[in-house]
Amino acid sequence: MNRIAQEDLATSIAQALQFISHRHPPDFVRALRRAHAAETHAPARAAMGQLLVNSRMAALGRRPLCQDTGVAQVFLRLGAGVAFIRHDGAPLRRLQAVVDEAVRTAYGDPTNPLRATMVADPLGARTNTRDNTPAIVHCELVEGDALELLVVAKGGGGDVKARFATLNPSDSVADWVLAQLPGMGAGWCPPGVLGIGIGGSPEQAMLLAKLSLFDAIDIDELRTRGAATPEEALRLDLHARSNALGIGAQGLGGLSAVLDVKVRTAPCHAATIPVALIPNCAATRYLRLTLDGTGPAPLPELSLDAWDGIPDSFTVQDAVRVDLDALDRAEVGQWKVGQTLLLTGTLLTARDAAHKRLVDLLQRGEPLPVDLRGRTIYYVGPVDAVAGEAVGPAGPTTATRMDRFVEPLLAQTGLLAMVGKAERGPEAIASIRRHGGAYLAATGGAAYLLSRSIRKARVLAFADLGMEAIHEFEVVDFPVTVAVDSQGRSIHRFMLV
Repeated sequence: MNRIAQEDLATSIAQALQFISHRHPPDFVRALRRAHAAETHAPARAAMGQLLVNSRMAALGRRPLCQDTGVAQVFLRLGAGVAFIRHDGAPLRRLQAVVDEAVRTAYGDPTNPLRATMVADPLGARTNTRDNTPAIVHCELVEGDALELLVVAKGGGGDVKARFATLNPSDSVADWVLAQLPGMGAGWCPPGVLGIGIGGSPEQAMLLAKLSLFDAIDIDELRTRGAATPEEALRLDLHARSNALGIGAQGLGGLSAVLDVKVRTAPCHAATIPVALIPNCAATRYLRLTLDGTGPAPLPELSLDAWDGIPDSFTVQDAVRVDLDALDRAEVGQWKVGQTLLLTGTLLTARDAAHKRLVDLLQRGEPLPVDLRGRTIYYVGPVDAVAGEAVGPAGPTTATRMDRFVEPLLAQTGLLAMVGKAERGPEAIASIRRHGGAYLAATGGAAYLLSRSIRKARVLAFADLGMEAIHEFEVVDFPVTVAVDSQGRSIHRFMLV
């Protein structure tokens, strides 16, 4: 038997979670660079440019790519010839406890704190566990005497867009997948990878789709050599047809929403075709490691070759500068869909929990803890700051979740504009048009880059909500795109409004 210490397993997972928080896989960077070079639609090209600069900045600064540092998901392939031991001589712990210890260590690292996202009691108070535990753990017993790890940090924007269906044997899998994409919107922060699981049972199809996301990006090589299997043919078909929809980077239109399509299959019942779809966002984060009993698994060498030539900063051409502290409804009315704005001044933050509290106060006729007249709200839950930072990585969260709060806030508080990611629904757009407001899109997955525009930050209200508290940011040249203007025109072409 090959003896592997549980302490070495925990150390390997913790180090991997820290590593992937700031390091894109090199094949993802190369694929994004190819898509950026080929893009002809200016808003989409600018968004991909921000993602590339953010990727380089995060790798060099060793700070998170995205403020949503994800749910820790750990997949273990445990060799039958492996025996766990403890260096400290204590009784063996459950695998869940070992992995949770690693997550607690990684997310609480004071040199690079990661955002705690997990909540307990999903049907109750939904209290944040504060250390991002529990992790999601899958373990498979395989032949051999080693322990293979796949360590993943999966943000909510991708998994929340997961889809599943049980098709009839004569149905088209490709047609079903293509029918899902417009309804997924831009909240999964494209460009990214689509994972398709086909066959097995429902839960097996979902797992196949998830695992496929962590296969190497090779669609260009596959196109060159041609498909040799039905799975490869489906990949090529879906890649071409999904990008032909014109959803584009960040849903802004353009050539590339999908960098690759991955397909895994399993035998299934003769009467069904279970099909699962899971996207991986622009903050793709995973690492494969192997423990052989000699100690913690070594991390990859810190090569930055894939980032060579990417600029150190993002330059915006033909942008309109906006003084947030002097902003009024007349100026908002001059903005046009697709314009790039550089925001300077005071920017307030609020997301799901804070919005609910604000609207509850309005409904009860009670005063708000912050004055929203003439202000702009940014939908964000930032990472904690380290020395030298005003705030940690602070990219946008999905605006669609705040749609039901738009009307009362615009109608009753004097709020002028909102900043987030992805599209707005018809009711929110109607409220924006009715009140002469605007919705501005920041680039999802460019959190570290965006945080460098934030010069000061303080909590104004609801401190008990942690990362969901209302903050006041002082920003300089914070880049956004006008996604819905005061006339209700939307940049997101796949939205039927």
